[in-house]
Amino acid sequence: MVQPGGGMPDMQQIMQQAQQMQEQLQNAQAELADTEVTGSAGGGMVRAVVTGGLELKDLTIDPSVVDPEDTETLSDLVVAAVRDGMSAAQKLTEDKLGPLAGGLGGGMDLGGLGGPSLPGSAQ
Repeated sequence: MVQPGGGMPDMQQIMQQAQQMQEQLQNAQAELADTEVTGSAGGGMVRAVVTGGLELKDLTIDPSVVDPEDTETLSDLVVAAVRDGMSAAQKLTEDKLGPLAGGLGGGMDLGGLGGPSLPGSAQ
């Protein structure tokens, strides 16, 4: 990488920028791990609370959807609510970490940071 004018880049400056980006990324990941989003299914009859670290924190089921004769529908609603919560958490992660990834030159592989293996997340 050559600077305009033909000089070599300042390696110390590059290292400082890299360290700042790493700190920003770590701060964003910590903030995401504490942020909760809610997914729902069945018009809100089943709700799943998920963290930005993709950890399922809570599952609420309205008693009116519990039918001992139709557990399959309840299972489907639970799965749909959890998927909705996970999708919301992944979007939150993309929104939060996207600008940081762009600062790293865009298109950079973040090693699954947008997926279920966020460092420090409970799985």
